[in-house]
Amino acid sequence: MHNYKISSYLKIIFFISLVSIISAFLIEYVLGYQPCNLCLIQRIPYVLCLILIILNFFQKKNEKFIILLLIFTFSFSFLISFYHFGIEQGFFEESTVCKIKDASDVISKEELLKQLQLKTVSCKDVTFRVFGFSLTTFNMAISLILVILLIRIFKNYEKFKN
Repeated sequence: MHNYKISSYLKIIFFISLVSIISAFLIEYVLGYQPCNLCLIQRIPYVLCLILIILNFFQKKNEKFIILLLIFTFSFSFLISFYHFGIEQGFFEESTVCKIKDASDVISKEELLKQLQLKTVSCKDVTFRVFGFSLTTFNMAISLILVILLIRIFKNYEKFKN
């Protein structure tokens, strides 16, 4: 691992997160591939990462805490991706998250039944692949790499700080 400054690593992580979010929106809105609910949830850690790194660049006094938050953020991202990958591969059953389009609108059991009858994109159906891999597979790999990198930065914080 190169001895870059923490700010350099955070800029790289920011760039990776920004490219990931932009790619997801391009695939959805330009190419027309509809994401499932877990795909939408998998975007949250990247948006949170962008916010945390922007906050860090304006206020550096909590940098080590921000790095710790990023570790938890991408650990969550890895777990969600792993779960989604398991659903795609048939290892896990789809949960209710995969079947309800917008849970905030569901108030009564009649509305819940109506939601379940609507056609939504299934979490087990891979609608978009790159080199034969689903985007969930890429997200799982990216999240794992970022967790490992961030743990190394956190453990060696004093060494990379200068």
